[in-house]
Amino acid sequence: MRTAGLDLAPFRALRYATGRVAGLADVTSPPYDVVVRPDGQRALETADPHNIVRLILPPSPDRAAATLTAWRRAGVLVTEDLPALYVYEQRASGTVVQRGLIGALRLTPPAERTVLPHEDVMPDVVAERAALLRATATNFEPLLLSYRGHADDAAAALVERTAASAPDTSLTTDDGMAHRLWRVTDPAGQSAATRALAAHRALIADGHHRWATCLRLRDEHGARPPWDRTLVLLVDTARYPLRVQAIHRVLPGLAPADALGRVTGAFRVRQVTGPLDAALRFLDGTPGTAFLLAGAGTFHLLDRPDRALLDRTVPGGRPDAWRRLDATVLHATLLDAVWRVPDRPGGIAYLHDAAAAVTQAERLGGTAVLLRPVREDTVLALAEQGVTMPRKSTSFGPKPATGLVMRSLADEED
Repeated sequence: MRTAGLDLAPFRALRYATGRVAGLADVTSPPYDVVVRPDGQRALETADPHNIVRLILPPSPDRAAATLTAWRRAGVLVTEDLPALYVYEQRASGTVVQRGLIGALRLTPPAERTVLPHEDVMPDVVAERAALLRATATNFEPLLLSYRGHADDAAAALVERTAASAPDTSLTTDDGMAHRLWRVTDPAGQSAATRALAAHRALIADGHHRWATCLRLRDEHGARPPWDRTLVLLVDTARYPLRVQAIHRVLPGLAPADALGRVTGAFRVRQVTGPLDAALRFLDGTPGTAFLLAGAGTFHLLDRPDRALLDRTVPGGRPDAWRRLDATVLHATLLDAVWRVPDRPGGIAYLHDAAAAVTQAERLGGTAVLLRPVREDTVLALAEQGVTMPRKSTSFGPKPATGLVMRSLADEED
């Protein structure tokens, strides 16, 4: 029976078989859009011949499907025998930073307002992800969704009770993050948790393109099972607040001198002394709209935009909180009006790590635009109003590791 809120269901997970790979840390990966290409992707591919990056960032969808079939036939990936929900924990420096529940969530159309997006999406990325999902019929990585539970929430109680026992899976990835995973196969516990979640709606913290992809495939299949659900990690942020970080831009076709020359008069421009950490601290301490430009070995702070320029370039009819966002001003004013950089593959690259963005800009002779994170309460307030931010405005985390738990739609169709 359909519920008015979140509808999470257990599923039979597709997982790496014990003993068939050197170690889970060698075959997992960050989410596809966090992997720095080409260097980070190459490092993952060489870490183990069965690294999940070969499935989430393949040369083509057909190659991913063929690789997936080969790994399943070889017993590298196997389907578990019982439907389960999964408690997932991430620790840094011995401290629990996140716990949540992984399951198959019913896909709901935007009009239901059950799952709230907060960012726009890029059509070409959705098309790319849709082609991969059609070819493989597999959810390789869970979306990260947040909700605020109640004090006596049965879902949270299940998470905490389960996490007090020994985990089924434990590993530490190269970034120092420790990951632990528990299977919950008890039908009574599953039912209690799913009933509790039915009282909530969720914010898409990470995975807007994958959510849009799954909605597209759901519609293509007439909302029939198993295409009516997707793999998610639900985190109760009343207990485990997410961290919000910025996503930076690299403009490979815009030389730093050209970028600075064109912006003169539109913003106040000041050179900032490095290194990168010091320059970012200067950016963080700057009030109002501000960006840090990096390239050619220098850092420049842009702030105090021309008010008439903002009035002319930033669309009206939106809340003031949206019009003041750094990402809004960046795209509407700088990228579109001043620099005229097209937001398409090859025009703009999106990187989650500031140092990687600077390194890539230096290598390509382009410009990196470094941003500050948006406050979580601003993100949520806009999402609740049905207002989406410019794409790639935020990076919520920590993000779940890709490859620990997958969902094969083909298994559910059998």
